[in-house]
Amino acid sequence: MSGSSDDRLPVTVAVVLWPEEDDVCVSCRFSYRDVSVEECIDIVRSVPVDARAAVDAIPPADRGRRPRTGTWSAAEYVCHLRDVYIAYTIRLHRARTEDEPVVEPMLNDLRARRFRYAERPTGAVLDELAVTVTGFCEEAARPRPEDWDRTVQRLPGERRTARWLLRQAAHEGRHHVADLRALGPRTP
Repeated sequence: MSGSSDDRLPVTVAVVLWPEEDDVCVSCRFSYRDVSVEECIDIVRSVPVDARAAVDAIPPADRGRRPRTGTWSAAEYVCHLRDVYIAYTIRLHRARTEDEPVVEPMLNDLRARRFRYAERPTGAVLDELAVTVTGFCEEAARPRPEDWDRTVQRLPGERRTARWLLRQAAHEGRHHVADLRALGPRTP
């Protein structure tokens, strides 16, 4: 049995290094050290509603199309956000319950391609995003104050605290909702 025609095209599997514990995102200005645990949870809770509003502003026929090379489609961003909250729920749980667990990279571009994110119905994925955010927030409510300093490792030498995991999840939500808004209609 032959694969799909896109199997002949290369799939990018580069792993981007995690930002540092005190990073400030150049494009969205999210400052990791300046956001408390409570603020992170509030940011994450707003992601499903904000993402849905951003996607609703995009014509349905355009939601699976990449507007330019190097930019995901709305459907791809929404699927990625759903997966972020699944992965970070597990990462937070492992940080809280295991000693220095090693976590897998998400391999975002590979996921987008292999699981055909651009073809997914955005309404259904937005519903899934709401459920995954709820689960993430439930897990984020479980750590005791001292648990926020527990660490995970991804790549060699790449250790981050549970607090950073929460901040990264908030950053992902805020950053990619802004990406979704940028895909919508331009106002003069």
